[in-house]
Amino acid sequence: MTAPTKMPPYYAVIFTSTRTGIDDGYADTAARMIELARTMDGFLGVESARDGLGITVSYWESEAAIRAWRDNPEHARARRLGREKWYEAFTTRVCRVERAQDFCRAGSDEESG
Repeated sequence: MTAPTKMPPYYAVIFTSTRTGIDDGYADTAARMIELARTMDGFLGVESARDGLGITVSYWESEAAIRAWRDNPEHARARRLGREKWYEAFTTRVCRVERAQDFCRAGSDEESG
């Protein structure tokens, strides 16, 4: 399901990663980061997929909201653990969304944002 957002403009943080073979709490921490992000002012939604390459896109109302997320102490600890043991490599990109289109087949369970 795609993340519900709002009418543009808004921001997307695209986190692309390759994992190490170490799990050691990764799944619990990833779930906690989504739970925590949902409590942050300016958070709009998140989409994530992993099949070898992981891609997580979080959506935010403003760059200030993104900075507050980056500076959150619990998120900072998770990023440190990611560098130390969970990721071989990652890239973070911040983009301003200027336009967005939705499609939802009639009768499907997915709602458009």
